[in-house]
Amino acid sequence: MNKYKKRIADSILKKKLKGKGAVLIQGPKWCGKTTTAEQISNSILYMAKPEDKAQNITLVDINPSLLLKGDTPRLIDEWQIAPKVWDAIRFEVDHRDAEGQFILTGSSVPADMNEVIHTGTGRFAWFLMRPMSLYESGESNGSISLGDLFNAPNNISGTNELELEDIAYLSCRGGWPRATLMQKDIALEQAFDYFDAIVQSDISQVDNITRNPERVKKLMKTYSRNLGTQASNETLKNDMISNDSFSLDVDTVFSYINALKKIFVVEEAPAWNPNLRSKTAIRTSDTRYFIDSSIATASLGIGPNDLLNDLNTFGLIFETLCIRDLRVYAESINGNVYHYRDANDLECDAVIHLRNGSYGLIEIKLGGENLINQGAENLKKMYNKIDTEKMNNPAFLMVLTATGKYAYKREDDVYVVPIGCLKN
Repeated sequence: MNKYKKRIADSILKKKLKGKGAVLIQGPKWCGKTTTAEQISNSILYMAKPEDKAQNITLVDINPSLLLKGDTPRLIDEWQIAPKVWDAIRFEVDHRDAEGQFILTGSSVPADMNEVIHTGTGRFAWFLMRPMSLYESGESNGSISLGDLFNAPNNISGTNELELEDIAYLSCRGGWPRATLMQKDIALEQAFDYFDAIVQSDISQVDNITRNPERVKKLMKTYSRNLGTQASNETLKNDMISNDSFSLDVDTVFSYINALKKIFVVEEAPAWNPNLRSKTAIRTSDTRYFIDSSIATASLGIGPNDLLNDLNTFGLIFETLCIRDLRVYAESINGNVYHYRDANDLECDAVIHLRNGSYGLIEIKLGGENLINQGAENLKKMYNKIDTEKMNNPAFLMVLTATGKYAYKREDDVYVVPIGCLKN
């Protein structure tokens, strides 16, 4: 099963190594960080290798330079096990005076950053690697490029090969690289195993604080029911209590969510704050998402058929899948993904904002003419609120769908693109 599928992160990593002495790849366990780094590394140190782990940690304290010897770029896998290695790498980068020396990978934030003296500014580059997008896993044919949409093409053309049943399966399987190589029934089990690992060990190991597995399960289930919303910690707490009888405070909910963020299970979308024609109050809370849709379905204990029988839940899960893919694609074109909602409850599911100031507005819908029309009207309302004297016009308006045979441009200039056609 050692078949490597090319990742969008491949080119990002190569580019960053040309400009910095060291590059840190962060992301959830099992998303492919180490395998991607291995493709271009010329020597490797596996910090967590069981027979070497204790010795590696000791050497970081007494003679870290021994660990850093090797052909470059040298991969230091799971560096956070011994955070002091960070300063040793920074020292080596300074004295070698060359780019592309080290690649670090980490599936969690170090439990104690007090051991790190130097921030790494000017020596390190960072990026977050997520589970595979549908284009990377081979399910999207990539006939429509997100990057090309920023050039506002007069026409687009793409044929979608995915049915609603396919999207339901892919939402539950997730973008875990190894799962994409497995038979469907086996692949679906992987997200449940991943969820169990989070609950039983990962969330406690990240900062060495023991957390109640049942409480973690309740939180993740509650979080799944609030995907795509700005639900407060208080709301999550009340929902957890209403579904069980135990005492709980908001600080505990916050600490659990923060731990999930440290292991890159939760990745919330920041609020977008445009210049508007009116003095509408913009909601500034982050929008709730898991880093992969399969974590939500596993938390809820559901599968593809359950989604097909509950389209409201399916819509939230599909939105999470789309946000994952948009983040992967946007990062490769120097963009970030935001969410917009104002006090009048006008929402825009995703705003792709590029470093150069260009941006596109996206509504996410399962599909069907009525929902597409609804999404298009919402985008035009959003467009009419933006003060284009103070900021650029949006580069494009797009309804991103689960179904539909074709990608096309409507007469009102709104693009309709099935997720099975999209790439970076």
